Amino acid sequence: MRVIEVFADIVCPFTHIGLRRLVEHRAGLGRDDVRLHVRSWPLEIVNGNPVDPAFIAHEIDDLRRQVAGDLFTGFDVAAFPATSLPALALTLAAYEVAIETGEAVALRLRDALFEEGRDVADPAVLAEIAAAYGLDGPASDDAVLADHAEGARRGVIGSPHFFLPDGGATFCPSLDIRKGEAGLRVAIDPQGFAGLVESCFAP
Repeated sequence: MRVIEVFADIVCPFTHIGLRRLVEHRAGLGRDDVRLHVRSWPLEIVNGNPVDPAFIAHEIDDLRRQVAGDLFTGFDVAAFPATSLPALALTLAAYEVAIETGEAVALRLRDALFEEGRDVADPAVLAEIAAAYGLDGPASDDAVLADHAEGARRGVIGSPHFFLPDGGATFCPSLDIRKGEAGLRVAIDPQGFAGLVESCFAP
């Protein structure tokens, strides 16, 4: 099995796009031997402040308009989680079962937030998702912080940060993101995505 490590936050919309596109490409190739290990990069810890839901909503508006009109269809700013730590902790617990379970929960949580407008810090929502995958519940917040500390040691610069099978590492390889006075400018990065695919799915 080939494993791609991705340090990311649940609430990062760029990660949602990147993981979705990579999983869709994998399905087209029939390469179930390639799996994602989605690690914790909690932006509230990185930045020292809670993530602003209005800021994320503006990013999502820009992303839908420019590159992802098919995603974020059910996003509800009013249901934005106050913290991503419990959802990250549930992901860690899922990876303790199996890499396939961990990947499935990492993707399911992002779908719940961005496509269904659900609060993934709500204990009832987390319990429902945990039960669907046979999990007792989240790991500890300490485990999330340890994951983040490892990412910092390894030079993670943002969400999502990919560590590739060929030994390379790259930040958000499928998108060209530029921030300026006029707002967020985002475009698909064909060269970046091609490099990601080549590393992940080489024979």
